[in-house]
Amino acid sequence: MSLPHALLTSIAEKPSSGYELARRFDKSIGYFWHATHQQIYRELARMETQGWVISTEVEGGRAGKKQFRVLPAGTEELRRWASESSAPMKLRDDMMVKLRADAAIGPLGLVEEFERRLHLHEQELQTYRQIEQRDFSNLPLPREAQLRYLILKAGISFEENRVQWTKEALQVLRANTSIEANN
Repeated sequence: MSLPHALLTSIAEKPSSGYELARRFDKSIGYFWHATHQQIYRELARMETQGWVISTEVEGGRAGKKQFRVLPAGTEELRRWASESSAPMKLRDDMMVKLRADAAIGPLGLVEEFERRLHLHEQELQTYRQIEQRDFSNLPLPREAQLRYLILKAGISFEENRVQWTKEALQVLRANTSIEANN
């Protein structure tokens, strides 16, 4: 996925200022596609040059505040991109390499880092569950809400899996650490 397509999607959902877009991005698409606010502003300028979005000054807002909306060329680009095949994302996590290093050269003291990561995964799972409760408890859901819920369910499943896997890794690391300490 590319940042312009994530931004086009977000603007198609709701025309926004760059600031509003960056904040909304952090609370939605940002859960699975990270971008800094600088990257977002830089990309908005590029997308406007390409004719994918247009900005208009917001009346009554602070000086220079612009609201972006998707132009037909942006909609067509989003359709073109969405119709392309893409490969499933491969796992790329440096912790996997650290575990391999631990296996290759002996205990590297990874328990503390795994405990920290477990806490982060549990927090993220809790956040997703709160979003689920807040946004998806009224059934039946319209189609667009069902699709957003599917995305949230993928995040929930991922975090549940990471919590379980991290706990398992901690058991192995702790068991091996205590065996090493006894030798």
